[in-house]
Amino acid sequence: MNKIVQCVPNFSEGRDPKKVDRIVEPFRGKQGVKLLDYSSDEDHNRTVVTLVGEPDPLKEAVIEAMGIATEEIDMTKHEGQHPRMGATDVVPFIPIKNVTMDEAIELSKEVAKAVNEKYDLPIFLYEKSATAPHRQNLAKVRKGQFEAMEEKVQEEDWEPDFGGKKIHPTAGITAVGARMPLVAFNVNLDTDDIDFANQIAKNVRHLSGGFRYCKGIGIELKDRGIVQVSMNMTDFTKTALYRVFELIKIEAKRYGVNVVGSEIIGLLPMEALIDTAVYYLGVEDFSMDQVLEQRIME
Repeated sequence: MNKIVQCVPNFSEGRDPKKVDRIVEPFRGKQGVKLLDYSSDEDHNRTVVTLVGEPDPLKEAVIEAMGIATEEIDMTKHEGQHPRMGATDVVPFIPIKNVTMDEAIELSKEVAKAVNEKYDLPIFLYEKSATAPHRQNLAKVRKGQFEAMEEKVQEEDWEPDFGGKKIHPTAGITAVGARMPLVAFNVNLDTDDIDFANQIAKNVRHLSGGFRYCKGIGIELKDRGIVQVSMNMTDFTKTALYRVFELIKIEAKRYGVNVVGSEIIGLLPMEALIDTAVYYLGVEDFSMDQVLEQRIME
């Protein structure tokens, strides 16, 4: 039976469509690889790509794209709202079908080793692939961002897993690892005050006392004149989207602001939205077996 792995590489370019096209090109028309989605954001200055494939062809396509990103993106000139430390900022592998987490971890290590040898790109292994507990959390790995990373990697605790105590002069450093499916979920507020978004993000994220499987920061959307609470939901089965959404609405009221919308970046499991729909509709005794598409896929 075919083994299927998902990969969601994040590249630090969201403003130049030509550069984005060149980076994404290795994922098009490749046997054993399917490009599912990619989306760019000018405020974040970031592109998130979602693809699936068999381990070997997926690995080769990702390595090629990382090489192009290394050539195309100069982090010394990069500006954007989203935290970042490299041209290819993060590359997670997610087991989907007939693949174990251990196999996904091994795949991540093969990619990390290959890109370091081929492009002289230093790599941190993170999440399930991390070589130490303090390297599991991406936020901790990326703390300091590109501007402080050259100094950070000199510390004993933060020497890259591949590449020695240095960063690439223009492409920075990349985090590669294996993890469970993640939902990138953003909630927009009708204010341009970033302090409100930062405070609400602090109240909902796990790191500062919020939901266990929620990471969050405040982001300015300058082109729209509003701010957003930008989140990664690392396990939607244990912290549902609707719970976080409702708490953000409650927290926003204390500052006299309102939620004006939300967005999903990239793809997400159908169950994450079904769970939220069931909550808001008050559906009783619902089962995923009642979803037409689910039954068709069985």
